[in-house]
Amino acid sequence: MAVVTEPAAEKGGEIVKSRTDEREYRRIVLKNCLQVLLISDPETDKCAASMNVNVGSFSDPEGLDGLAHFLEHMLFFASEKYPEEDSYSKYITEHGGSTNAYTSSEDTNYHFDINTDSFDEALDRFAQFFIKPLMSADATMREIKAVDSENQKNLLSDSWRLRQLQKHLSREEHPYHKFSTGNMDTLYKRPEAKGVDTRSELLKFYDEHYSANIMHLVVYGKENLDKIHGLVEELFQEIRNTNKAIPTFPGQPCTPDHLQVLVKVVPIRQYHELSGSWPITPTIHHYEEAPSRYLSHLIGHESEGSLFHALKILGWATGLYAGEVGTMDYSFFNVSINLTDAGHEHMEDIIGLLFRHIKLLQHSGVPQWIFDEMAAISETSFHYQAKTHPIYYATGISSKMRIYPTKHWLVGSSLPSKFNPAIVQKVLDELSPSNVRIFWESNKFEGETDKIEPWYNTPYSLEKITKFTIQEWEQSAPDVNLFLPIPNVFIPTDLSLKDVKDKENFPVMLRKTSFSRLWYKPDTKFFRPKAYVKMDFNCPLAVSSPDAIVLSSIFVWLLEDCLNEYAYYAQDAGLYYGLSLSDNGFELYLGGFNHKMRILLEAVIEKIVKFEVKPDRFSVIKEMDTKAYQNCKFRQPYSQASSCCSLVLEDQTWTWAEERDALSHMEAEDLANFVPMMLSRAFVECYIAGNVEKDEAVSMVKHIEDVLFNCPKPICRPLFPSQLLTDRVAELGTRTKYFYHREGSNPKDENSALVHYIQVHQDEFSMNVKLQLFCLIAKQATFHQLRTVEQLGYITSLSRRNDSGVHGLEFTIQSSAKGPGHIDARVESLLKDLESKFYNMSDEEFKRNLTALTDMKLEKHKNLSEESRFYWGEIQNGTLKFNRIEAEVAALRELKKEELIGFFDEYIKVDAPRKKSMSICVYGRQHLKEMESDKAKVVSPCIEIEDIVGFRNSLPLYRSLRG
Repeated sequence: MAVVTEPAAEKGGEIVKSRTDEREYRRIVLKNCLQVLLISDPETDKCAASMNVNVGSFSDPEGLDGLAHFLEHMLFFASEKYPEEDSYSKYITEHGGSTNAYTSSEDTNYHFDINTDSFDEALDRFAQFFIKPLMSADATMREIKAVDSENQKNLLSDSWRLRQLQKHLSREEHPYHKFSTGNMDTLYKRPEAKGVDTRSELLKFYDEHYSANIMHLVVYGKENLDKIHGLVEELFQEIRNTNKAIPTFPGQPCTPDHLQVLVKVVPIRQYHELSGSWPITPTIHHYEEAPSRYLSHLIGHESEGSLFHALKILGWATGLYAGEVGTMDYSFFNVSINLTDAGHEHMEDIIGLLFRHIKLLQHSGVPQWIFDEMAAISETSFHYQAKTHPIYYATGISSKMRIYPTKHWLVGSSLPSKFNPAIVQKVLDELSPSNVRIFWESNKFEGETDKIEPWYNTPYSLEKITKFTIQEWEQSAPDVNLFLPIPNVFIPTDLSLKDVKDKENFPVMLRKTSFSRLWYKPDTKFFRPKAYVKMDFNCPLAVSSPDAIVLSSIFVWLLEDCLNEYAYYAQDAGLYYGLSLSDNGFELYLGGFNHKMRILLEAVIEKIVKFEVKPDRFSVIKEMDTKAYQNCKFRQPYSQASSCCSLVLEDQTWTWAEERDALSHMEAEDLANFVPMMLSRAFVECYIAGNVEKDEAVSMVKHIEDVLFNCPKPICRPLFPSQLLTDRVAELGTRTKYFYHREGSNPKDENSALVHYIQVHQDEFSMNVKLQLFCLIAKQATFHQLRTVEQLGYITSLSRRNDSGVHGLEFTIQSSAKGPGHIDARVESLLKDLESKFYNMSDEEFKRNLTALTDMKLEKHKNLSEESRFYWGEIQNGTLKFNRIEAEVAALRELKKEELIGFFDEYIKVDAPRKKSMSICVYGRQHLKEMESDKAKVVSPCIEIEDIVGFRNSLPLYRSLRG
């Protein structure tokens, strides 16, 4: 392994890094005992920092649940040195960066990234969070409302609900039991009723817990280590050190009273899930032996002989996940199984088979070859990992620094290296019937429960079960063949890099026939033994109607279903594949190590050729698809609004209700008749990139043509020219404001949402950069006014929208405080306020924003997948502007301030002559009574959309960029 030796003056040993990592690292400790990891990357075009404070929601004072999370929100506002409210976020945004934070049980993590030339000041502003923050009384109530809005967003999320229920069913005196998010009750109403001032408690919490000696900082810069070292020392040494001990929370959350229980839970969405949860000794203390990872690998395996495969053959399960969650002091090992309706009726058998599988592992010992294989895969993955964005990299490391010794700060738990069967066996022994908690979620329990979890109002019931009961279930479960996986043939052994002769800067069209087109881009930047393949099977019949969409979807599901046992080994070895519907048919993705990619590709194509509909699997997939459609109504309101916007704009699209109704009538015979017809006319658009030579790429595509088109009985024939699909987008009328009002699809959801969409233009470089620059300048002003000042909702954003090359922008706000009508008026008011911002913009401010956007656009792709997604987007949209970045930067450098203001005046401002806008208003339960009065206010020249499809069909369409 490659190592970086720290200077002799620094203690901590060697930092292990991957052999492909050319960055430099240094650990330092400031005089205030702040531990810092410095990272120098001369190639980076973004700098980043992440501060991890070793205090989280477990430290919330009694009666102030959510205080640590609330503090995380408040630190963003201002500091003594930079007292202007929100100036930190404003500075970061205006200089091409992003900022965020999170609070976990034992940590709070703050992080940002920014363009390299603005890093020093950004880092100074960031450091002031931890030196002299201003947590003003004025901001306190506003940010309590933001925390409350964040909590409102989560109230109908099944994952949040189950997590809180699991915490609720634990020792009240253990901090695991707490409610960690906070809301208006815990942060204002209850404290006020007791005479407690929340802000005073907030300041006290900060003073007590935020100490330099329990903080860990990662700084990722472009300069050399000495320069970064000097900067960090200057900016962060004033953080006070109170020599506070890192809070610890010894003891287990669960007593024997909380074990051997069966908890029936009523979820919001339509599904059945069965989970076994065992408290275990935290294996983080044995991360190099990796006992939980070893067990997750075997219990979660999906090949033949696995528990999942047995349950799948029985028609009882559609997914299985296994793994450990916890802290240094406690852990749970969880196994979650997604059930079919039939599986729900066999809960006892499934729990019996789970314990039978665990018993198999206990009696099989711990074969060293399995551990060695897992270690080999992990080592290859670590040494050839793709580079990621600095902000994610820094955040991931800072959260590890408390847990691991310095030498493993980069590695964490990712490199199992010490084979120790006794430690694995110890964890296995803890997965016993006397130590389990079983959580069983299903809508079928509605009306059958007798308890309510207090924070999310989740209905549940609880009953004790003995180990003898589980042993009976184990004995009476069906006789299935469970065995350990076989050696993995997909582990790459050839990791050499190809000697690419032609250093192509952009994809080139290597080959075109009536059957396919091949775009090729060799790896000239990343130098990893990996490849990226996309193949879009253009089959016009696949997307021609709601019936066709539904049948195509089941076809894709069934293909993955029948490949799973085989392809699982490939994915385990770092070779991934996926099948999905596309706008034109269906799409195949392959990515990861290139060595054995051709083998996997051939296996997928063979399954397409020999596709057969098995009635039992059809029934399972139809049931899964039906539930997916039923659960559309439980989406977040802002997501519903965005979908409505797409439905208005995108030609030849159908509502989820139409597709759901089509699905209800489908049978296996329909699919068997449909697939040959769907495949009968096809064209395959291919993109192959990475560590692949030209002749290899051509050979892969030729193989597909030979198998699908050129065999004695071909299943595919070329498309007729008239069948080439085009993506068309509806063009809204100018100077007419369109409204669509609708009730949210979940009657229990309090939240309402608005998507305020402004359509601007079809793809053109100079117009693109004007829209991008407008959004950069207006983004922070939007967030500050609508989220920070007016507190309309936690979800508040301004973003660009691209529908098949038609560009626009959308304001998205979700709120439990105000209805969509009010929010839309506030967006219009904001647009009015933006007039003065643009008209009064100084030349200096214009140039600063122009430079920031230029730097953002010139930011290099970090890895092969990122680069490939960019080029594949150009191919899919039909634009084929592979030089887009360079061309748009050239247009940006020519842009004058007067042109940007002219663009704003013409397309964006409230009364712009060429403005095309539409507001999608989704009403939650709290604001439903406002809908009719809001609709009544829609008068000429505004238009109310009564029927989306009818309205769309009445509009002209932009020309297609495809074809």
